[in-house]
Amino acid sequence: MNDPITFEDFTKVDLRIGTIIEVNDFLEARNPAYQLIIDFGDLGIKKSSAQITTLYKKSDLLNRQIVAVVNFPKKQIGKFMSECLVLGAVNDKDVMLLKPENHVKNGITVS
Repeated sequence: MNDPITFEDFTKVDLRIGTIIEVNDFLEARNPAYQLIIDFGDLGIKKSSAQITTLYKKSDLLNRQIVAVVNFPKKQIGKFMSECLVLGAVNDKDVMLLKPENHVKNGITVS
């Protein structure tokens, strides 16, 4: 377990639901990854890089809803600018994406 945080720290993390609308191979990444384009409704479209190629094909990801942190600073990964962090459960080195149980409106807050 990591160091404890306060509830106030947790409330600063902006978790939202988005739908993946485009998936591309990220050939320049050091580790196998995809470039994801995600629709967050009123928050707009954001990009993310995700090392999820072992469990997911591109076709598995298209139109899939995910959970992401949308208020991290942008991060340059090679020539790609990642604008959010898609969340997943890590089992060994494989990442299994988190998603809502039912389809919900893009941009809805997770708490």
